[in-house]
Amino acid sequence: MPVVFRHRGFRVFFYSNEGDPREPLHVHVQRGEALAKFWLVPEVIAAESHGLNGAELSELIDTIEKNRSLIEGTWHEFFGE
Repeated sequence: MPVVFRHRGFRVFFYSNEGDPREPLHVHVQRGEALAKFWLVPEVIAAESHGLNGAELSELIDTIEKNRSLIEGTWHEFFGE
């Protein structure tokens, strides 16, 4: 489970086995029991969320967008794409 970066106690990561066939580019974000999944293509959007409020989701969308290059690079490097 590669961790791409951390933000205000949130861990931004993806799983090393993202399905077969592999799901499109996305990340999971977790802090404690709170968990969300964000698609990055075609735009950053929350796919699902548990235990996060609207303000936290908005902040995470903004943070993921700002770190999009890092996320994409880490994803492609890990999966050899």
